[in-house]
Amino acid sequence: MSFATLASRSGVSEPTIKRILGGRLDEASFANVTAVAQAMGSKLDFRESDVDELCRAQARKKAELVARLVQGTSALESQAVDSVTYQRLVEKSYHELLAGSRRRLWTV
Repeated sequence: MSFATLASRSGVSEPTIKRILGGRLDEASFANVTAVAQAMGSKLDFRESDVDELCRAQARKKAELVARLVQGTSALESQAVDSVTYQRLVEKSYHELLAGSRRRLWTV
């Protein structure tokens, strides 16, 4: 099926369809993903998930991102931290993120 046909059947713009099918789901609304899936004759599968586990995973991901940013900035100044200090930074950021507002887990 062409992108144009899929756009016509789903009511979703062609650029959005290309983003969705290209794996960039974070740039598409749930409604658009659902419409494209239905137009393709597919079903979306929802699995029960543990919200706390999801938050812990996101906190870990964001803590590692923060630590990499700090490490990268420090390396530019020839002051990169060793691996033990790096892991401490990840753990500290992780626990601070979990202790704070869940909203902070999902913001950039």
